[in-house]
Amino acid sequence: MKLSIKAPLLAAISFASVILPATADRILQSTNLNICQENSGFTASLFNVVYNPGTGKAHVNISAISTIEAKVVFDIDISAYGYSFLHTIVNPCDVNLAGFCPMVSGKLGDPFVLDVPKSGTANIPSIAYDFPDLDAKVRIYINATDGNQAGTSVACVEALISNGQTVDLIGVKWAAAVVAGLALASSAFLSGLGHTNAASHVAANALSLVSYFQAQAMIGLVGIPLPPVVQSWTQDFQWSMGIINVEWMQRIFTWYQRSTGGTPSTLITQVDSLATVSVEVQKRALDLYKRGMAMLPRSVVEHGSNLLKRANVQTKYGSFVVYGIQRVAFRAGIESTNLFLTGLVFFYIIMALTTICVAAFKGFCELAAKQKWIKGDTFLEFRNGWRTVLKGILFRMALVGHPAVTILCFWEFTQNDSPALMVLAVFFLLALNAVLAWAAYKVIRIAHRSVALHRNPAYILFSDPQTLNKWGFLYIQFRASAYYFIAPVLGYTVVKALFIAFAQNSGIVQAIAFMLIEAAALVAAAVLRPWMDKKTNSFNIAICVVNFLNAVFLLIFTKVFDQPGLVTGIVGVILWILNAVCTLVLLLMLIITTGIVIFHGNPDGRYKFMADDRTSFMKSQSQLATTTELDALAMTARGEKPGYSSGLDLDDDEVSNPRDSLYRGQGSASGSMANNSHHAPSHYAAPHSPVEPINRTASPFNGSVASINRSQNNASPAGGLKAPPSPSPWQRGAGYDH
Repeated sequence: MKLSIKAPLLAAISFASVILPATADRILQSTNLNICQENSGFTASLFNVVYNPGTGKAHVNISAISTIEAKVVFDIDISAYGYSFLHTIVNPCDVNLAGFCPMVSGKLGDPFVLDVPKSGTANIPSIAYDFPDLDAKVRIYINATDGNQAGTSVACVEALISNGQTVDLIGVKWAAAVVAGLALASSAFLSGLGHTNAASHVAANALSLVSYFQAQAMIGLVGIPLPPVVQSWTQDFQWSMGIINVEWMQRIFTWYQRSTGGTPSTLITQVDSLATVSVEVQKRALDLYKRGMAMLPRSVVEHGSNLLKRANVQTKYGSFVVYGIQRVAFRAGIESTNLFLTGLVFFYIIMALTTICVAAFKGFCELAAKQKWIKGDTFLEFRNGWRTVLKGILFRMALVGHPAVTILCFWEFTQNDSPALMVLAVFFLLALNAVLAWAAYKVIRIAHRSVALHRNPAYILFSDPQTLNKWGFLYIQFRASAYYFIAPVLGYTVVKALFIAFAQNSGIVQAIAFMLIEAAALVAAAVLRPWMDKKTNSFNIAICVVNFLNAVFLLIFTKVFDQPGLVTGIVGVILWILNAVCTLVLLLMLIITTGIVIFHGNPDGRYKFMADDRTSFMKSQSQLATTTELDALAMTARGEKPGYSSGLDLDDDEVSNPRDSLYRGQGSASGSMANNSHHAPSHYAAPHSPVEPINRTASPFNGSVASINRSQNNASPAGGLKAPPSPSPWQRGAGYDH
């Protein structure tokens, strides 16, 4: 049975070893020594061992306390991924281990070098030195051989072993961030050139990819004991949550917290600079801590519980335990008390840089047009309405940063690092969520108005450039009839943030909540298929499937099924390989499609027209090529800017009936219209069309009635009406040319 379980693990390890590079330095090391039994007679607050097989020496730096006075033997068990492959008994007197033959009570604190014979490491497989984020541990029972405790275990210690290889790579972080950023920038560039259809596809895929990166980062934030490879892989995407370590910024954050009445954590300083403590990047040792707290008076327990919420957990032996969000902060080299401010500041730095870049690009375009470096009509709509475009871009950045800000603000409520930081958490949590909720409400309201006026939500949502540029970030990735889907997406993010922030001490609750949330998201995506086309739906459904599988893996990591350790190790490797392959495929898809679109002669022509008729309403460059000059002449005569009508503001909150406002002023129309004013207008009476063709260059709210009245009053000498003009290119495909 063991062989059958071992086979898939070996296969996964072999596959991973092939795709990952090996380094010349081959070492085995341990940086913490955990206690694995109560009343242990040997404890350590600092433990650092590095073994080099090339030299056959182990460098040991330890700060420990022993209460054992007896001759002992070491009962050693070595396991990898939960599979025990070596069990041996070692007598410290046989290897001349000073201080352990016999053991004496006192403090051990001097570094030393230990010669390790090759016969003692002959059973270690060579792959142990190369496989990244090795999940191995050495458990040592110290058994007395004389005295009153002869034949019993007087101490138990456990060391987690690593080989220095990891998938937490700076190259992976930069590659993911650069590809996602360039894709978003490319979509903005294509939109500025007038290729709105192509830009919407690129933006939709880029946003979906960033949301997938953030979903992987959230896995690392949960308070569940994760295998080392999962910890490292999820750490690759913490940049998407604003968790980025910049040393000079960390010093400012520490100063700010101290100056506002907080007490900064010094764990990173103690580990990196002073080397005085060990840190266990796990949650399992927390059980021993809680059992010890149960034996203390109630007042001490209450005080300890407050410390548990506010600071890193320190055991009575002097070592620290970090888990969940604190684990991510520690691995990033950030003090846990600085984490909230780090994520918040980076989010608003990105917002500020985006604003500066858009303003600089606008200035460059104006200068280039003036100096004849570019044609006068290049980026014309952007140059005339750049403020509205900037608002839309900032809204989109707010949507991208929504998960990070929400999680960190909720988590700060449990930490209370300082009064000023609590005020910032409340303000930015309410401000960001209120802005996005208001934007979602406006989109739904505009869509309802479009349905009431034109029997089609896509009409106003996609025909008016001001609406599209300002609010399009919320709905352009969805089909027109699924404009409302942004509301469930925002709710999905807030609910996940609540469980991540407030259930850090209950991994099972987090895992079950993640399963239910991701299952609901998968069902909604598969049944409703709300995205703009088949390819985009497939792209996002695949992400939902992987997210759901990740939630199932999290439940396994909680050991609620009491599975063998080998199963947990295999599942950890599977999670890493699954997400690595999925990330690589999605990145390649985004790179290839974006590259083809940018260098394609007709970017919009690469995509089929969508079933919601949005392309019939959107002013795409390729579809309006034949009428651009006439449009410009007409708008110049009216004194309008291209793409931005001077009519009714789409953001006004007029509560009157939209249908009444459409026909406002019909009393001054000609006699034929006045006599039939009690009937519905002819363009609504026609059963074959939702609306009559209207002035293409005007806003959906501006000028349409006048043009309709003129066309209906301009009768021929024979008494009949003129034949309706042929539909414009951007109206074809919406049913207007039948």
